[in-house]
Amino acid sequence: MSNRPVSLLNVFSKLIEKLMHKRLYSFLMKNNILYKYQFGFRKFFFSTTLALIEVIDNLIQNMENGNILVGMYLDLQKAFDTVNHPK
Repeated sequence: MSNRPVSLLNVFSKLIEKLMHKRLYSFLMKNNILYKYQFGFRKFFFSTTLALIEVIDNLIQNMENGNILVGMYLDLQKAFDTVNHPK
């Protein structure tokens, strides 16, 4: 079972939402507010593939410099399914 919210907005609300998204995104990009390595929820050159390439490049660079590498990977896919929602 998925706990994703269902959007029940009318057409006018959807238009306002798209307009606000466009203006906010434009403002963030123009003023360079987003973090350099923010890959999620961005257009064009910020895909998950680029995020993986960035990680691999960083790993290789540190290995070549003789640094010790430690990786920790967490799978949070079902994390919110265990939350007690009535509380």
